[in-house]
Parts: sequence; C-alpha cells; structure tokens
Amino acid sequence: MSLAGQGVVAIWNDITPEGRADFYEWHNREHMPERVGIPGFRRGRRYVALDGTPEFFTLYETDSPEVLAGADYLDRLNHPTPWTQRAIAQFRNLARSLCRVALSLGTGQGGMIMTLRYDVAAGREEEQRRLLAHRILPALVDRPGIVGVHLCLADRAASGIETEEKKGRAKALIPNWVILVEGGGEVALLEAACREMLAAETLLAAGAAEPVERGLYRLE
Repeated sequence: MSLAGQGVVAIWNDITPEGRADFYEWHNREHMPERVGIPGFRRGRRYVALDGTPEFFTLYETDSPEVLAGADYLDRLNHPTPWTQRAIAQFRNLARSLCRVALSLGTGQGGMIMTLRYDVAAGREEEQRRLLAHRILPALVDRPGIVGVHLCLADRAASGIETEEKKGRAKALIPNWVILVEGGGEVALLEAACREMLAAETLLAAGAAEPVERGLYRLE
C-alpha cells in the first residue's frame, strides 16, 4: 500500500478571506507539526484546489483507525491552543472524516490528488465495495500517471465524538465513502483516468447516493 498506515483523517475546508494569512502560518508552524507529533500519526499533507471546492484538502495518515479514537488524539482535540481556536473559527464549508483504509494500492505519493466523497444507499455497501476494490481501483492504479489509489471508509462513531475543538468551528459534514487518486505526472492524465473510470454514473449504478463530490488538488 502507498498510504503510510491503516487510518486516515480527511479534511476539506474553505477559509474566510480575513483568516487566510493566519491559517497558513498556523497550519505550517503549529497545527501540522502538532498533529504528526501525536503517537500513531505518521504523516500529514495539505493540498489546495485546482478544480472543485472546498479550497483546501488535508490528509493525515495513522498507524490504525484506533489511533483516531485514542487517548492521545482526543487529549489534543480537547485542549486546543489559543492559535488553534482562533484559526478554526475562520473555517467554512467543512467536511471531515476519520476513516479506516479499506484498500490502498500504488507505488508512492503524488503531487496531485483527486478526491471523491459520497454516501452509499443502505444495503448496497457491499456492491459498491466490490465494484471499487475488485474492478475499478486495481485497474485505475495501472493507468499512466497514477501512483496511488485509496478507498477510505468513515468511522461514524469516531468522527462524531464531541470535543472542545469541535465546539469552536463550523459543523462538519462526515463523508462516509472517500476515494483518493494520486497523480505523479501530468494533471491531464489524472483527470482523464478519473473521468473515465470513476464517472459518477458508474458509482451511482452500484449504489452511490448523490451528490458525488469531486475535487482536484495540488500538494502545497
């Protein structure tokens, strides 16, 4: 697998114009170093949108999904720094999922990433999983320009835990199904492969529920 562990924190957000400069300084200097310093957190990455919304996508990789409901992470979430409280008050259009990695294939990490987030109709989860895990994603990872494909499924209980940090920011949507496709070459190759193999119509036919939110992001 090309992800660094079996757990993922996936966050999409916009930021208010007046909070933008502070967001970058906070995210670079405090937030990401703080998060990857938590035991079990392996890596953090921030992306900015080339196409789609919200503007920012942040990805953290952890040893396991259990890390995301563990004491060390919850202690940090329940004791946000003053800078964190100030920065997250400027978040808008927030979506956040704490996920287990259901599938991760590929050779490495890319400078671009396509994200898809959506829900699946009750009773059709296995149909959707089979489509992705056995047909689409193994073929997609072999396409030119693709270096990683990942299927991440939300842990609703962990994602819904109330914390002090959560009280200070906008209410977040919790996408249940998250697909990440990493590109390591031309952006056109990534876009073409995802357009062909991950068309909304294909996912909907196997039980996905509208809307299928799609965004193309560049690593910052």
